[in-house]
Amino acid sequence: MQKFKTVDELVNELKPERPVYCIRKNSIHIASKNFQNKFPGKILYAVKTNPLPEILKTLVESGIDNFDIASIKEIEDIKKIKPNAKCSFMHTVKSRESIEEAYYKYNIKSYSLDTKDELIKIIESTNNAKDLELFVRVAVSNEHAEIDLSKKFGALGSEASALLRLTKQYGKKVGLSFHVGSQCMHPISYAKGISEIGNIIKKTKIIPDYINVGGGFPTIYPDLVPQSLDNYFKEIKKTLDNLKLEKMPEILCEPGRALVAESGSTIVRVNLRKKQKLYINDGTYGTLFDGGTPNIVYPSRLIKNRKTISKKLTAFDFYGPTCDSMDYMKGPFLLPNNIKENDYIELGQLGAYGLTFRTQFNGYYSDEIYEVEDSPIMTMYSKGNSKAILVA
Repeated sequence: MQKFKTVDELVNELKPERPVYCIRKNSIHIASKNFQNKFPGKILYAVKTNPLPEILKTLVESGIDNFDIASIKEIEDIKKIKPNAKCSFMHTVKSRESIEEAYYKYNIKSYSLDTKDELIKIIESTNNAKDLELFVRVAVSNEHAEIDLSKKFGALGSEASALLRLTKQYGKKVGLSFHVGSQCMHPISYAKGISEIGNIIKKTKIIPDYINVGGGFPTIYPDLVPQSLDNYFKEIKKTLDNLKLEKMPEILCEPGRALVAESGSTIVRVNLRKKQKLYINDGTYGTLFDGGTPNIVYPSRLIKNRKTISKKLTAFDFYGPTCDSMDYMKGPFLLPNNIKENDYIELGQLGAYGLTFRTQFNGYYSDEIYEVEDSPIMTMYSKGNSKAILVA
């Protein structure tokens, strides 16, 4: 992979016609070490967030050796990078074929479920295996999340209690898990989730081997500035202590966005300007999916490849290159007022989900990926500390 010191150097040398994706390995190391040093348990990287081999290799190099996977393909991706890595199949709805292949071909022992029917599938597909780690996923509020994940998965309290009792009969180890939703903007959500786990433990008198607090840990965007991750970790520790369990279960989490978002940028070029609308060469069918329906506002900056750049900033919205009107990003994206055709823009925080959501719709697709060594536009980390700051 070709490497440049800065994004500006990359653009000035290559003058790319197509969108360019950049990765910053140092950003991954900083975020990963922060989690490993401060989270009170084990970290499972959520592979769906960014499965690029270079990203997975960097995470492994940083000390991550446990992974939250949702498909056979994701297991294959991890095993190519680290054959002895532990993969946990945390998707609560799996085909029998996937369960069988995961167990017998890849030796996957950890599975999530939220119904009795899924438990039966797991038991039957593994021929009543005696070495399973089975996680009951509990439904919890996603009120502080920018993207609600509560509607599709999770067993409600009373149902979860009955399911835990049943699962306990079949699992060598059992766990309780929850997910507070993507880009969770307040640590109280984790406290509420852990408290719900505590209620189930009290009701069933079953202390699980694991408590998995899921993902949802946030990164920083121009209009979404979360508390420091330290506050999230402190809230989790405090609420776990309040459970007052005789023996504390092993604690797990499944971060994705918070580990890799800062590592990625997409470099786009302006094809046309219509007043405050910029038509760019990437969009919601490419790496900028989250800028569409979820309306994530990416940090943005004009890349300095010409002399005169206005100091006055104007709010723009973007249209992508396809013929679909849904290829639209409302923003607002603050950029110099004199931006024009053929100018280049860096959009940040795309290490999370940018590469994952690309399609080849209308024939627009770019696989130009480079490494850069400069700092991200925005970061949660200052000299190793969790602190939301604007770099550029």
